[in-house]
Amino acid sequence: MADEYKLLSIEDPFYEEDFENFSKLTSSLKRTRVVGDDHLTTNIERLKRSIEKRSVSSVLVKINQIGTFSETLDFVKLSKEHNLLVIISHRSGDTEDNAIAHLAVGLDSEFIKTGAPARSERTSKYNELLRIEHYLGDESVFSGSLLKI
Repeated sequence: MADEYKLLSIEDPFYEEDFENFSKLTSSLKRTRVVGDDHLTTNIERLKRSIEKRSVSSVLVKINQIGTFSETLDFVKLSKEHNLLVIISHRSGDTEDNAIAHLAVGLDSEFIKTGAPARSERTSKYNELLRIEHYLGDESVFSGSLLKI
């Protein structure tokens, strides 16, 4: 299915404790990223276990899951050290606060996940990314090559 439909990613395809099947799927997919959300819960100990077992190729980062900026930074740093793609994510029921747009840019994450631009708490993040790009001007870089499948 991933090859036929050129899927970019699959998020939490198995039960969060099923490191074995996560690993099997991750190793079998050539172009599709396996993203750990509930599988990792932005928890560095779970990330270390995942790295050891090679259970994901991408991580979803939700700052309020782990609780502090410093723990989030440690999680992202370790992810990048192991060549895992980083996705900064909003939370369900999020507010219009746009801090995750700055976090995504500041941490050089490959993606941001904030849902379809259907409500103001989502569009506020996209609008902030546009403002950041405008502010950075020619210094802004888009890693569009990551989208090629």
